[in-house]
Amino acid sequence: MSRLAAWSGVALLVVFVFWLLAPVLAPFMVAAVLAYVLHPLVLTLVRISGDRLPHLLAVVLVEILALLALLGVALLLVPILVREWPLLQQQIPVLLDKLDASLKPWLAQMGITVSLDVSELKNQLVQYISANREDWWAPLMSSLKLGGSAALAVAGFAVLVPVALFYFLKDWSRLMRSSADLVPPAWRVAFDSFMGECDSVLGEYLRGQLLVMLCLAVFYALGLWLFGLDLALPIGIFTGLAVFVPYLGFGVGLVLALLAGLLQMAPSQALLMVSVVFGLGQLIESFVLTPRLVGERIGLHPLTVILALMAFGQLMGFVGVLIALPASAVLLVALRRVRQRYLSSELYQTPGEDAGHPGSGQA
Repeated sequence: MSRLAAWSGVALLVVFVFWLLAPVLAPFMVAAVLAYVLHPLVLTLVRISGDRLPHLLAVVLVEILALLALLGVALLLVPILVREWPLLQQQIPVLLDKLDASLKPWLAQMGITVSLDVSELKNQLVQYISANREDWWAPLMSSLKLGGSAALAVAGFAVLVPVALFYFLKDWSRLMRSSADLVPPAWRVAFDSFMGECDSVLGEYLRGQLLVMLCLAVFYALGLWLFGLDLALPIGIFTGLAVFVPYLGFGVGLVLALLAGLLQMAPSQALLMVSVVFGLGQLIESFVLTPRLVGERIGLHPLTVILALMAFGQLMGFVGVLIALPASAVLLVALRRVRQRYLSSELYQTPGEDAGHPGSGQA
């Protein structure tokens, strides 16, 4: 019992330190997650080459490919921002006038009287959008727990993540062996079994999530294109790939599509387009793709997913949202084992019951 209490205290201390240092550790945690995903690819390259390809060169090749892929996703936003931001600054007064003219009669028919100072609202929005980006970007970085000013946060991520990723990939096997060596020999079998199950669950999650992203990228790009949106391809692909960050990616894509639609077509058409495409997309993702390709593979209930996203996001910001589902999958494995241990323990069994009784549960 004393040993269990000691290990529990160490675990709580580690969690507390991680929470305190979240802004500093954020790029290293992102790099660690990427290293876990990419390390099998490094091993595959070395194996395919018949061990003729040096491990260090394989690490460099894999990291270059990964960074190019991430850069490609980021560049999807460039045509959206370059084209839509100046138009948004010009068209906001017009859009507000249109919304005011269309909403007031409709609300009046329902007996609702709304008094809005549209001119003041237009001035505030135009001033906010035209303001120095540091005025709103820095608080956003802080809320994401990336620390520092906007420029320092972005520069820190741009430099630290690739550097940390390189060293993680290069030394991943050695780091895993060193971590395993810290486990007491008496616990080694249970530890290896637990880590093997976690690795299997996380592998299923990543493969399923990748399939979901590809399917949704095609769906959103095709759906927006059928409605005639000029920026259908970049917005659709970005939305599909961004669902890797649950709910946040979907929300960003929806806002981008709505803004692009309002600047290109009538407000009613833009709202219809967003409602149909993103409504169907959310239904397909929630009831078909994610349950079949991700949820069933890792065994997470939808309410557990929402709770995990909110909890990790509150503690660690954007990085917490990013690692919420994988971390929840690991916790799920741990809870399964605790449950099995409890059901087979003397504490659960009533006097006279043996371990083979159905109540002892082979769950």
